[in-house]
Amino acid sequence: MWAEPILHVDMDSFFVEVERLDDTSLIGRPVAVGGRGRRGVIAAASYEARTFGVHSAQPTATALKLCPDLTVVSPDHRKYGEMSTEVFALFRAVTPLVEGLSLDEAFLDVSGLTRHYPTAVAVGERVRSRIRHELGLPASVGIASTKFVAKLASEDAKPDGLRIVTLDEEEPFLTSLPATSLWGVGPATFAALDRLGVSTVGDIAELPIQSLANAVGPSLGNHLFDLAHGRDPRKVEPDSSSKSISVEETYDRDLEGLDVMETALLSHAQKLSVRLRQAGLVARTVNLKARYEDFTTVTRSRTVEGAVSGSREIFKLGVELLGQIDSSRSVRLLGLSGSNLEAEEEPRQLDMSGSAEWDRVEDAITSIRNRFGTEAVSPARLIKRENEVHE
Repeated sequence: MWAEPILHVDMDSFFVEVERLDDTSLIGRPVAVGGRGRRGVIAAASYEARTFGVHSAQPTATALKLCPDLTVVSPDHRKYGEMSTEVFALFRAVTPLVEGLSLDEAFLDVSGLTRHYPTAVAVGERVRSRIRHELGLPASVGIASTKFVAKLASEDAKPDGLRIVTLDEEEPFLTSLPATSLWGVGPATFAALDRLGVSTVGDIAELPIQSLANAVGPSLGNHLFDLAHGRDPRKVEPDSSSKSISVEETYDRDLEGLDVMETALLSHAQKLSVRLRQAGLVARTVNLKARYEDFTTVTRSRTVEGAVSGSREIFKLGVELLGQIDSSRSVRLLGLSGSNLEAEEEPRQLDMSGSAEWDRVEDAITSIRNRFGTEAVSPARLIKRENEVHE
């Protein structure tokens, strides 16, 4: 068995590179995917754009000031989802032990491939080659003995590269990294560590474990001490239930009033249902996310006994969750997501509320949308709202 059997594969500027497949004129230019409106936010930036300081989660207006020649492309999440499905199918063609972290990154356990490849590096190169030649996309791969170090290695390999950190190299590799490289070191934790004179992972590794525990608490202290020494016992867990599919929007004008927010949720529920059904998934948990005008963000969630994928059920749960937050305040961002995902064919608890009939309606609507586009069928409430906006 290889000493370094864990791969972390991370697609490079995934949204941007998918857009470049459709529009080759974007190649070599500073490009970002994100909202174009007054409150637009960057979702992804090309490496050409990053040299100007453009990055994800940045207001589009700020990005355009930093890079006046920046081309901003509106996101097409359906397209990214379809490409992500192809990427993960390729991963699973290499090994069944694939743990997805998001649309564009995953851990792969390749320990069972020792009879098929000479080294784990050969597997990593094969994965990168197939992604490039079959899908036309760049990817970076990190290889290590643990998930934590493999992820750091892929970051070091970017863009479009491969980096292996052998067991012998782990300590010097980790030592010089900033303390914020460790999972769990956010602003508050780093402030506590800074008071101890800590700035690098090596500094954490040299601290007495009791000092760490006193500074950040026993549980986090032990966690950081282990990571600083390259210890991460977690295994690659295929088909992790922690994955989610989400829909959210930052609005040019704040949403005000319960009726307006419910209408926005109806639109989100429609889109979320389409994405779940196209992926062949159902969600056991529905989550609501709202950001107020002062940037305060609140979340609420509801886990159901069965599982949902229909827009009617998702909307109903979304409205219930909306009732748990202060809807008298204006909202600048609103989102819905489904988590605790499972395959649609899994057995589901019978529901006597007549949802089976609605499932057939949803299936028909999905079929129409797949053939004629997502706007082919819309609830009357959304059509009325759009007409009011354009009057």
